[in-house]
Amino acid sequence: MAKEFCLLRGCMGIFVQVRKVHVSAVVASEAGQRLKKFDIYRWNPDKPEEKPQMQQYSVDLNTCGPMILDALIKIKNEVDPTLTFRRSCREGICGSCAMNIGGVNTLACISKIDTNLSKSSKIYPLPHMYVIKDLVPDMNNFYTQYHSIQPWLQRKDEKKTGNRQYLQSIDDRKKLDGLYECILCACCSTSCPSYWWNGDKYLGPAVLMQAYRWIIDSRDEATEARLGKLKDPFSVYRCHTIMNCTRTCPKGLNPGKAIAEIKKLLSGIAKKDAPDLNTAALQN
Repeated sequence: MAKEFCLLRGCMGIFVQVRKVHVSAVVASEAGQRLKKFDIYRWNPDKPEEKPQMQQYSVDLNTCGPMILDALIKIKNEVDPTLTFRRSCREGICGSCAMNIGGVNTLACISKIDTNLSKSSKIYPLPHMYVIKDLVPDMNNFYTQYHSIQPWLQRKDEKKTGNRQYLQSIDDRKKLDGLYECILCACCSTSCPSYWWNGDKYLGPAVLMQAYRWIIDSRDEATEARLGKLKDPFSVYRCHTIMNCTRTCPKGLNPGKAIAEIKKLLSGIAKKDAPDLNTAALQN
């Protein structure tokens, strides 16, 4: 009996030692974590009785990528699958993951996580837009406005469209730099107070920059018609040159300058230059 008791005490001692090792390993593991807090805007249209709220999540930066989008994907995959947001390319090209991060409209995929663990990162959908769910804004009005500027090449002789390429000189092509790179993420438009107040009539920085891109294209022959559609008091002239649009553009573009150039064309201060080349030379 005494022998069996000694064996039992020995086994219990080994068990206690193993348990202590396990607990110490867990504590060491937790101590090695770099927990970052994220306060994320949540609203579910299926629960209209519940008001929008901020929900806090903790993410270990040691097991997470460096960008805000990495954290959002980790939260959705490992913590809360109901979290809803848009994303696609993860390279700052598609503009899908545009949202307000730390008070700035930007792209989650190219926005680095603030590694200050004592400070939480606040993430909201793009401001002053209807919210479909969580971080997903309703972009219908934005895309309708984009379609209204007819963002495609227009020629007077439409019969030959698509037969051969239209020529463009190197200098004329350079005029499109800083315009064609727009990814229509709407960061600039949703940072513009004028767009907040008159979003139903004022086209906003992103759409106007694309309008100017086609107006200034040497191959396009619908310049007068395009400008004619912008002469009303709201489409362009609600811009008060606040320049939030240029400050927040994640691609480093200057929508404010493009709008100023449109105003110069509308007022007659500037005129579109004649093409350096016969753009339809290959059509004959």
